[in-house]
Amino acid sequence: NGTDSTNATVAKFVSTPEGTALAYGSLVLMALLPIFFGALRSVNCAKGKVRKVEKKKQNNNNIALQLKSCIFFLFVLKLFVFIFSEEYINMLLSMYFFVLGILALSHTISPFVNRLFPANFPNKQYQLLFTQGSGESKEEIVNYEFDTKDLLCLCFSSVVGVWYILKKHWIANNLFGLAFALNGVELLHLNNVSTGCILLGGLFVYDVFWVFGTNVMVTVAKSFEAPIKLVFPQDILEKGLAANNFAMLGLGDIVIPGIFIALLLRFDVSLNKNSRTYFYTGFLAYVFGLGLTIFVLHTFKTAQPALLYLVPACTGLPFFVALVKGELTEMFR
Repeated sequence: NGTDSTNATVAKFVSTPEGTALAYGSLVLMALLPIFFGALRSVNCAKGKVRKVEKKKQNNNNIALQLKSCIFFLFVLKLFVFIFSEEYINMLLSMYFFVLGILALSHTISPFVNRLFPANFPNKQYQLLFTQGSGESKEEIVNYEFDTKDLLCLCFSSVVGVWYILKKHWIANNLFGLAFALNGVELLHLNNVSTGCILLGGLFVYDVFWVFGTNVMVTVAKSFEAPIKLVFPQDILEKGLAANNFAMLGLGDIVIPGIFIALLLRFDVSLNKNSRTYFYTGFLAYVFGLGLTIFVLHTFKTAQPALLYLVPACTGLPFFVALVKGELTEMFR
């Protein structure tokens, strides 16, 4: 019986160097895409807010509320890991991210879809309006304007959502994950560099504690079937799209440094020097920090808090460049 049990045991797959390199390289590329395009779109988003001061105040309040809600949600999620059954939490998360993922992916692909259609495309306008009260006391609760192209984006995103719900395929997970990351970098705006330093510093400690101090972060990442991370199989060369031995990167390790890099790009634009020095500096610093994370991860074979390496890189190098150029005071202004 002992011999049979031993023979029946499936040996754990050991990834090849080629498969590991491909997985890590793909994760780096997927992390860079939402930061790059999200930062570019954040400039246009910020310009739109400047044109409407009242709208800007409202949006900033909404963004602050959303950020607080996300942090509270993640904190409660980590605590609930050990209280409720993993099956029920996965079911709840699947429905939650199904709705959010469809909206996020639709917003992400909308600019690309708009370029595909000719100018004479019959694009009808629609408005979804929900109000409270009547007369002078009437208050808008929901006022959403959209068009035919937006509906097409929504249909495509819904197909991806159904695919994700039914199959939990890693490609569908990554499509939603990339959409969440890009929207986060685009819409979550830091108002100044000092705030960015405080946020990154706090989450630096947070990340280190939850990875090295407890096993909660690793448990959440591995246990829950939700697009809160990007994944890429290390055995894709052997098993193709059915591969299941994943390397992973949390979305927080993309969005948190990403919103700071987007701030650097908006600072470049504000200088009116036709230069993107600080944006490219922060972008290269992110590549270096993520590469260092992967190197340490591969060397010690244990989970690493990516912000431990990303935060010093993404803040230190741009500050050094600003100090050399004599623009450090202006940057913090």
